[in-house]
Amino acid sequence: MIRIVGGRWRGRMLKVPDGPDVRPTADRVREAWMSIVSTRVPGARVLDLFAGSGALGLEALSRGAIHATLVDNAPGSLRAIQDNVDMLGAGDRVIVERMNALRFIENLASGAYDLGFVDPPYRKGLAAEVAEQWLATPFATVIGIEHQLRDPMPAGGILRKYGSTAITFYETA
Repeated sequence: MIRIVGGRWRGRMLKVPDGPDVRPTADRVREAWMSIVSTRVPGARVLDLFAGSGALGLEALSRGAIHATLVDNAPGSLRAIQDNVDMLGAGDRVIVERMNALRFIENLASGAYDLGFVDPPYRKGLAAEVAEQWLATPFATVIGIEHQLRDPMPAGGILRKYGSTAITFYETA
């Protein structure tokens, strides 16, 4: 279980799916991430890729985002996401997409979302791949991509370090 760290649902516990690739974002990292984008969250359309439990998108809704699209393709993640959305009563502001995250963003237009949260499994090169797709078509005004600190990321982002975890932020001009 993890908890929502801020906003109207602060302290509410979320289910986390089981699995070898599941690595929920630590509370302190999620808090820092939300602090960095805090001025952009109210009224935002949010995309949460590799959503897992949906914690990042739901955290944004808790803090005033108006809509979240949560994308994952793992059955356990989809069950946890739906349980969490139902428990919070957020179904009217959430779309859950059962799809590979990279395929989902292939056809997005520039500016389709205000904020993007990306937390892919480590050691698979997915963080850099999402960044490359964003650089080709910036489908969110601001995107944060969590990755291992040692993973190389494309140029143009701002790196924030949290121990061995890092978030690289990219923003349209």
